[in-house]
Parts: sequence; C-alpha cells; structure tokens
Amino acid sequence: MTTVIPTATDVSLRELEAEAIEIIREVVAEFDRPALLFSGGKDSAVLLHLARKAVWPAPLPITLLHVDTGHNLPEVLDFRDQVVAEGGHRLVVAEVEKWLADGRLTERPDGTRNPLQTVPLLDTIAEQRFDALLGGARRDEDRARAKERIFSVRDAFGSWDPRKQRPELWRIYNGRHAPGEHTRVFPISNWTELDVWRYIAAENVALPSIYYAHERPVFQRDGMWLTPGPWGGPRGSETLQTLSVRYRTVGDGSCTGAVESSAGTIAEVIEEISVSTLTERGATRADDRLSEAAMEDRKREGYF
Repeated sequence: MTTVIPTATDVSLRELEAEAIEIIREVVAEFDRPALLFSGGKDSAVLLHLARKAVWPAPLPITLLHVDTGHNLPEVLDFRDQVVAEGGHRLVVAEVEKWLADGRLTERPDGTRNPLQTVPLLDTIAEQRFDALLGGARRDEDRARAKERIFSVRDAFGSWDPRKQRPELWRIYNGRHAPGEHTRVFPISNWTELDVWRYIAAENVALPSIYYAHERPVFQRDGMWLTPGPWGGPRGSETLQTLSVRYRTVGDGSCTGAVESSAGTIAEVIEEISVSTLTERGATRADDRLSEAAMEDRKREGYF
C-alpha cells in the first residue's frame, strides 16, 4: 500500500479548513467570552491551529480550558503547557482533584474519572462566565456526537437536549442564547480521524510524542493496554509487559488505552488508520463501551 501524504493544496482538506475557520470567526464575532477546550490531544491541537489561522495576525482572543482528571499522562500535560507558553495563551485548568478534595465529587468505585469531568467543567464555565466553548468533537467518534449540530445550545444547567436542536440551513448558525445558557461549537464536526491526521501532515501540526509508536510498559485490562499510573495496576492476574504501542486518543489514563503499533511517523499512522476496522473510541476508550447510550447520557448531563 502506498500512503499519499496530502499537500498544502489538497482540495478536500482546504474545504474542511475553510468551513472550520468560518465557524471560529463566527464565534469570535458573536460571543463575548469564548473558550477553546484544549486537552493537548490531536483534535484540540488541530482546533487550536485553526483558531490561530482564523484570527491571524491578531493574537488569539480565546481562553484555553482543560479539565484535568489527575490521571492524564505526563507527556500530554507537558505538551499542553509547552503550547500555552509558546503561544502566550491564557489557560484555565479545572482540576478534578480539587472537587474530590472538598467533597463536591466522590471517587467512583471503578477508579475511572472521565465521567467525573462534567461537574468541574460546568462549574468552571459558570465561574468564568464562558458563553461559547469550541470543542474538537467529530461526528465519526460516537453516534451521540453525530446527532449534535455544529452550534449546540446548553441550558442554564449545562444540559443538552437532542430534541431541541436548532436547524442549520446552508451555513447559517444560531448562537443566540439566554442569560446562563451557553453554546458548544464543533468546527471540525465534519472531519474524520483520517482527515485530522492528513491535516496534521499537511500543516505540520505538533503533537505529544505518545501518538507515535514507542516502547512502553503496559498491562491489559478489559481488552486494552493501559499504562501503569495513579489509577492503579497491574493488579491480580494483570501482567506488566513492554510493547511497541501508540495512542489513538489521549485522555484519562484509567480508561484510555494504547494500541499495539509500529507506526512511528505521520505517514505510517495514516497508513495504519486507513486500513483499520476499529473506530478510535471503540479501540481505546473503555467508558464509551459501557452502553450504546453512554456518550449521549453524559452529553445530556453537560459532558463535552
């Protein structure tokens, strides 16, 4: 198989880029206190790159927001902080540990913290008075995300109601919201995982090193290769092994697994994804396997 690395003039990528930039400019024009959800992962890295292009040469008038579960891999946090320092951005971090320490949250029996992100997220949105949140969600990640419009209004409690979505005809977006409500905006909603990687190649977007194959001690749990960390493991019959792996998505280490891989370059990653029969979420995110409606249930409560 010959991998085709896209060029800066790739028509399909430029159409996706133009749509995303138009959406970001709409947010900058319509909202007073927008924020961009930035975890240091590939989708948010691409989103930040697009946002910079959307306002260039002006500085980015958007705050970055990260909900840190306390279980994030250190390579990703280092990358996040490096990007913020180099870009001179304002970063707000909502640390789940603080909500656990003062009793606003309770640790789950299974030790996973992805579902615990919703309360810190909504509290921080209210505290910072953010009225729009740009997110890097894509339609191909999960069927619940495929139901959501590009501009998605959330009520005063941060909840999403899929039955009350506004029509989006042609490219007309509706950012109107009442006091206390806010809008989630998804500029790369029409992108696929492969589109993201082709854009990373074309634009030379920097990513955390764990997106590429590397030797790592891992143990298997629920069919996924997890890295030892504060979330525990290996335990019981779980055995630590050193394998060549990479991450397709990054997030809470208690429920986000690596995949066995030898793809050490962007071209090799694109080739690997092109022939993969597993979706990104199905292959590497345990909490999305809980039920068919797991993501939709969390989104209704205010999740990303």
